[in-house]
Formats: sequence, structure tokens, C-alpha cells
Amino acid sequence: MSVLTRPVPADLPSTPYVSFNRAEWAGLRNGMPLPLTEDELAMLRSLGDRVALDEVADIYLPLTRLLQIYTAAAQELDRRRAQFLGGGHEDHIPYVIAIAGSVAVGKSTTARILQTLLAYLPGRPSVALVTTDGFLYPNRVLQERGIMHRKGFPESYNRRHLLKFMADVKSGAPLLRVPHYSHLVYDIVPGEYQLVERPDILIVEGLNVLQRGSDRSGKVSRLVVSDFFDFTIYVDAGEELLEQWYIERFLRLRETAFRNPDSYFRRYGDLTRDEAMATARRIWREINGVNLRANILPTRERAHLILEKGADHTLERIRLRRL
Repeated sequence: MSVLTRPVPADLPSTPYVSFNRAEWAGLRNGMPLPLTEDELAMLRSLGDRVALDEVADIYLPLTRLLQIYTAAAQELDRRRAQFLGGGHEDHIPYVIAIAGSVAVGKSTTARILQTLLAYLPGRPSVALVTTDGFLYPNRVLQERGIMHRKGFPESYNRRHLLKFMADVKSGAPLLRVPHYSHLVYDIVPGEYQLVERPDILIVEGLNVLQRGSDRSGKVSRLVVSDFFDFTIYVDAGEELLEQWYIERFLRLRETAFRNPDSYFRRYGDLTRDEAMATARRIWREINGVNLRANILPTRERAHLILEKGADHTLERIRLRRL
């Protein structure tokens, strides 16, 4: 693919990425049809996201085409490896795509759009989506450890469980269970699970999925979750924008989900607008912003592809790691 090896201008710093603006990236769509309607897209958007059909056409269809190339190459490699081993070694191993990024950046929308578009590829591959929320420790464990205020930080996840899950995925396990996390009650729901039945493609979405990881002594782990990923995406935006989007989302939730009597955040439902804005700003600056700078943003350059958002929440630039 010549577009991946074009020279970098001499006045730019050395980078492992090729950068595309929206128009340049849209040109790589190569006639791929848009299978979504506006109503279907509305079902995929998270609260506060503004992605439109033209953005799906310009950004997500070229990305889907690229992922089609990657998955086909992986399948061909699996076939040839089985031939090399003399037959009897060919397993159905899912191709794993990871999506990382900050709170409020729109990871969930990106994941759902890609899941839907990939499922329309020739042969209609099965595409499963798992979020790392299901691997958070239950609230009672976080409270016992005194880290409830650090929910979403690396130490709040059962990383051993997540690592075992990914190892099982790449071992071709026929049926796996992921604990169900409820955003309404803000906790793992006992006895409820998502079933993952050896899909063709698995999308894993979460805050810290690209971390290298370390053990309790601070030494880098020999094996980390990101070792099991075939392709990785980081959804990016400036921190000021992220804080603004988080506050806007908090205000919308105050008028909707927070009013639900079963919501963990019911106490926020009765806040005035000014009180809600102050509360959201405090949460961002004491928790989400700290996690972003310490744990999430440092992993950005590990991604194969970076999607950069502008002030209106639309994707403006794409950076693809050179092959």
C-alpha cells in the first residue's frame, strides 16, 4: 500500500505514524458501501456523541476496509501455519481489536460502529464486543481496599481475570463468560454474564487496555493484556475538550439516568445546574483527569491507529502506524 510509505516532510519531527486529514482518509474508502441508516446510527451513539453518517462514511468505512485487509492477512497466516505444522493444528482464533481512550471521548460509540460495520463485511463475520468494565472489582472489594475513589484506575481491575480471559480467547476457547457491569447501579451484577462464543472478530474497549502493566513490586509484567491484541486504536482529544464533554454528559445524566431511583448516582439528580457543573468539574480534576494523565494518555503512542477529535466532537485527523 503506497499510502503507508509516503515520505515525511523534512521539517517534521521523526514519527512512526503516517498522518491523514479527513479528506485524505476518506479517499481510501474505495467505494465501500455505507450500510447504516440514520436511525441505526442513532442507536449506536453514546450520550453526547454527535457522529453523523458522513463521518461514518469518511472515517469508519476506510478504517473498516483497512481492518478487512488485516483480518484477511491474519486468517491466511493461520492457514499457512497450519499447513507448515502438517495439518490438525488449524484453530478458529478470533482477531482481536482493542479501543482505548479517555472517559467521555466516545470509545463506546467507536466500538459499536466498528462492530456493526465489520459484521457487514463479505462472509458476514461474527463480531463480539466486550468492555473492560466487566473486569472491574465489585464495589465491596474496592471499598475493602480503600480504592473506591480510584475506580477506573489500573488497580481497580481484576487484571489476572482479564489476562486469563484474553489468553482463553487466543487459545480458541469455544465459550467464555464476562461478568456483567451495570452503569445504573455502578457495580458488577452477581450471577449475570455476557457470553462470548468464539467470534471471528473480538473488539475489546476500555480505558487502560494498552497499558504495559506491572506487578506489585513495580516490575514490568512478562505478559500483559495488550500482548493479545492484533490491532489497537486510541481515540484522542485535548484534555480541555474532554473535561468539557464530561461536564456536558454529567449535566445530561443529571436530567435522565441520575433521576432513576435505582441509580447509584441518584443523589446527583437533584443538584442545581451550577452545583452539577461544579461537581462534574471536581470529579474530572480529582479522578478522571488524573487517570488520563497518569495512565491512559501515556499509552497513546502504542496504538496502531490514533483517531483525533476536534472541538465539535468530530474526527479530524487519523494517524496510522507505519508497517
